[in-house]
Amino acid sequence: MTPSMMHMATTEQKILEQGLWFQALPAALKQQLLEMAQMKKLVHGEALFLRGDARCGLYAVLSGMVRISGLNEEGKEAILTFVEAPNWFGEVALFDGEKRTHDAMAEGSVTLLHFPQSALDRLLDAEPGYWREFGLLLARKLRLAFTAIEDLALLPASVRLSRRLVMMAEGDGGRICDGKHIVSVPQEQLGKMLSMSRQTANQILKDLASQGLIRIAYGHIEICALEELKRLSGFQR
Repeated sequence: MTPSMMHMATTEQKILEQGLWFQALPAALKQQLLEMAQMKKLVHGEALFLRGDARCGLYAVLSGMVRISGLNEEGKEAILTFVEAPNWFGEVALFDGEKRTHDAMAEGSVTLLHFPQSALDRLLDAEPGYWREFGLLLARKLRLAFTAIEDLALLPASVRLSRRLVMMAEGDGGRICDGKHIVSVPQEQLGKMLSMSRQTANQILKDLASQGLIRIAYGHIEICALEELKRLSGFQR
């Protein structure tokens, strides 16, 4: 490995180590994943994969944001989530071998690591014990999905939005947080994620800003009082 490649791997690993899942992996698995990783860059609006595409491996975001969503026959979009660094996605198809369930599109410029399906297959054939580690990644996503479904059914819009801001600030609970907490999602997109109108989302955000809990800026939201926002929304880990 050349010095430039070693530097690149070190830089990538530092970003991935900010995520709780990758940080907890066995050292040998971390190294094997880094060795198979391929850098990929996307421009705004570019599709990484679409619903119905064949599985192609896993991805980890290094910078930027990927929008995971689906479209109905009328072209109406349902946004499931936005994936930011250092989070991973694509693990559902790793387990069931089926086609992609949703679209993954670049929201702005994105840099990510691709872990090809063929390399993952060889790794897991050789080390079947590693399935547990990927199972933990999948289980965390399932837990978050259950929480989102329950929140949608039971909670008022203001609480749901506050909770989602907390979750996104913490990388859906998968990121080690320090310093400022920035949610880089436009207000309209945030409303779509929570099945509420842009007007409703904007009013709730203004109310939170008036309380000093957040600061609204163009294209992003800064969380000024994360612990207070957690308390307000009854958020618990």
